[in-house]
Amino acid sequence: MDHFQLKNGEIYAEDVPLTRIAQEVASPVYIYSRATLERHARVFRDGLSKLDNPHLAFAIKANPNLAVLKIMANEGYGADVVSGGEMERALAAGMPPEDIIFSGVGKTQEEMRQGLRHNIGQFNIESEPEGEELASVAHAMGQQASATLRINPDVDAQTHAKISTGKAENKFGVAIDEAPAIFDRLASLDGMNLRGVAVHIGSQLGKLEPLETAFEKIGALIAQLRGNGHIITHVDLGGGLGVPHKEGEAYPSPMDYGDMIARVTKDWGVRLMFEPGRVIPANAGVLLTRVIRVKPAKINPFVIVDAAMNDLARPSLYDAFHDFAAVRPNGHKMMANIAGPVCETGDTFAMGREIDTVEAGDLAIFRTAGAYGATMASTYNSRPLVPEVMVDGDKYAIVANRIEPETILAAEQVPDWLD
Repeated sequence: MDHFQLKNGEIYAEDVPLTRIAQEVASPVYIYSRATLERHARVFRDGLSKLDNPHLAFAIKANPNLAVLKIMANEGYGADVVSGGEMERALAAGMPPEDIIFSGVGKTQEEMRQGLRHNIGQFNIESEPEGEELASVAHAMGQQASATLRINPDVDAQTHAKISTGKAENKFGVAIDEAPAIFDRLASLDGMNLRGVAVHIGSQLGKLEPLETAFEKIGALIAQLRGNGHIITHVDLGGGLGVPHKEGEAYPSPMDYGDMIARVTKDWGVRLMFEPGRVIPANAGVLLTRVIRVKPAKINPFVIVDAAMNDLARPSLYDAFHDFAAVRPNGHKMMANIAGPVCETGDTFAMGREIDTVEAGDLAIFRTAGAYGATMASTYNSRPLVPEVMVDGDKYAIVANRIEPETILAAEQVPDWLD
């Protein structure tokens, strides 16, 4: 459940009416519910209760807002980071360095040094050249880098192609049939403490079967690596558990997920690590927008809103569905297209959808916007960078300011030779 509900004829975030935020902060604006974030963090952790001391690392890319990260830190989560900037955010939020996992295919040597200086808990190595570089950097610093080798199990996650990461053609990890030889070579390097393997096959997964297939392959690999004389103590199973975007959609629960993992991994004898992302913040956030006008069209009218693809990119990138709801619904419905003001045909949130009847000036929300929302925003068309608000009971705070075009313009310079 989430805490964006109708009360007194309008949608509230916990105990704050969204009309109040619109009046005081303006739109578009992301709004997060602290109560929902905390609840989802606890439900995910409770779903893994059959496991012995699992390590939970929130995937910061899903929502890197510092207030969100502080909540996750308070709930006992570490961080899965994919850049030096995300690492610094995790540390600023109070996440212990030993609870930070550094993933991603493009770690630079400076980012490796940064992680080693902070004594982060683990690097997830994505290729043999990366492992060689990490070992060299660590050895030069007189350290050993604790690491796992990310495996590409060639399993179709049955999700959108652009968020699938575990097929042979994807850029992530090393091929599972090549992994034993690569592991042998990397484990022998000075500066390297290669202690296990990692896997992550995709995002927004709607079924557990692809995950189970991947994990069974990882179990067989662990046995092979141990047979080759390697000590395997940690296995990172990634994240990817999907969330419902539409009323009536059913996704595997964290409890179902945890039960499957407990069954598949019962004989592994390792510490399991997890990188939950979307499943925690997605339904803990909405994007509040205002209708600019309703534009007549030959088939369905276009509801033009003040939020755009630069504020919420997922529909344009992935054809993602985000439920659209009037803040003050009148009980009537209309067939419409929903679009933003950006000068792109792709700036369209929905086509031919039945929605609450709205007109110019009305407020509405895009639901399930707490993950991969503000973090992917841009200033395209010289639009402001969208602000973020955190609600806690009957109060709220702006946790990321709206960055206006004049501020962005002030950061640019024209060279003297163009005068």
